[in-house]
Amino acid sequence: MTDSFSNLSLAPTLARAVAEMGYESMTPIQAQAIPVVLTGQDVMGAAQTGTGKTAAFSLPLLQRLLKHENPSTSPARHPVRALVLLPTRELADQVAQQIKMYAKYTQLRSAVVFGGMDMKPQTLELKKGVEVLVATPGRLLDHIEAKNAVLNQVEYVVLDEADRMLDIGFLPDLQRILSFLPKQRTTLLFSATFSPEIKRLAGSYLQNPVTIEVARPNETASTVEQRFYAAQDDDKRRVIRKVLTDRGIKQAFIFVNSKLGCGRLARSLEREGLRTAALHGDKSQDERLKALEAFKKGEVDLLVCTDVAARGLDIKDVPAVFNFDVPFNAEDYVHRIGRTGRAGASGLAVTLVSPSDTRLVGDIEKLIKKKLEVETLQLDTRPAGPAPEKWGERAEDRPRSRAPEGRRREHDPRDALDAPNERRGGFRPAPINRDPFFQKPYEAAVSETAPSWEPSGPKTVRSSISANIKPKRKVAALFKSGE
Repeated sequence: MTDSFSNLSLAPTLARAVAEMGYESMTPIQAQAIPVVLTGQDVMGAAQTGTGKTAAFSLPLLQRLLKHENPSTSPARHPVRALVLLPTRELADQVAQQIKMYAKYTQLRSAVVFGGMDMKPQTLELKKGVEVLVATPGRLLDHIEAKNAVLNQVEYVVLDEADRMLDIGFLPDLQRILSFLPKQRTTLLFSATFSPEIKRLAGSYLQNPVTIEVARPNETASTVEQRFYAAQDDDKRRVIRKVLTDRGIKQAFIFVNSKLGCGRLARSLEREGLRTAALHGDKSQDERLKALEAFKKGEVDLLVCTDVAARGLDIKDVPAVFNFDVPFNAEDYVHRIGRTGRAGASGLAVTLVSPSDTRLVGDIEKLIKKKLEVETLQLDTRPAGPAPEKWGERAEDRPRSRAPEGRRREHDPRDALDAPNERRGGFRPAPINRDPFFQKPYEAAVSETAPSWEPSGPKTVRSSISANIKPKRKVAALFKSGE
């Protein structure tokens, strides 16, 4: 059961920001988590992605931190009081933007640090002092080692999308970061899925947590329509185009399993006339932010992503998500389709299933505990004649197809392209002048004269001693050799 934000005892500065953002009714996770966090208790929250978890932990944290706000310019008066850890750069940036919007009428400072960007601007911001620090684990450890971030006065820690951080391999980094924090603190753990590893993590770092489950763990949002279509790899792009056309969808996310496949699919869709951008781990942070911004502004229709972005895309009113590849990890399916149907809106999730994906679909069925039906989508048959023109393509730019030899029409104008040069019109090469001398076989010349290299006079016997060496004189021997 949802409740109104006006019933919360929020400070006037926070209530004003919430009202300007258009928040009226709380989602179930917000209605249950906000009162508990306001009391200072540890929370272990489970809810589908896109149900408003950011506001569920940000608003009560800011409310409790208002006692520390002050107009001083001294960095010592603005130590880090709350730490929010997230798995991806995009999610960290978006959560930081929301926190800034909530706190814009307060004197609380916030900052975000993540990898892929220069550390110097982040260091300058940290040196000024911030109360709320949003970070990814790797870059936060870099700032801790450089002594740019001091965490000995942290009162609140938020582990958002904790299961994803464990999947990526951030557990050792999380353990190191938590070792720098005071023992007396409030720890909040939020996740869309609960795994045994998450429960062990909560048992190690949370003290008597209040478990909040607004829906069964690993359950997909009821506002998302899920469709599974059987499709060969060569037909998947045609299925996407047909669904976009039939449903009148203007924008969508398309998820693939590999960086290479992400780039190839984006280029193929771009050649077909669709405004497309790629988002994967090999892109620089600047390129990733530009792609997201273009998608938000409507300059890009399709955003092709890998799972690096499945947890970090919080864009409202995205009508559809396509799983071009069935995810290897069944839990990633829950997070992928959570990019649509957010905050109570309706959405469509289409998964394209090839014959080799049967086992992966079975894993998804076990996770969400729902029988999935793989449908067959009737595609338009390709015409036998020349292919229809693509958007913006001229007829002369299309490749020419060559008909079989036995079926080619008589006097086909394309025959001129296949004929030898001497039968084509226009330029003709000059005829070859054939000399009969070079056509005869070789015959040895008959001549009585000796070759020029043979001497003409009688042969002389050459001495073995050179003429330039004088012979030795013969002298009488003084001694005779003994017999």
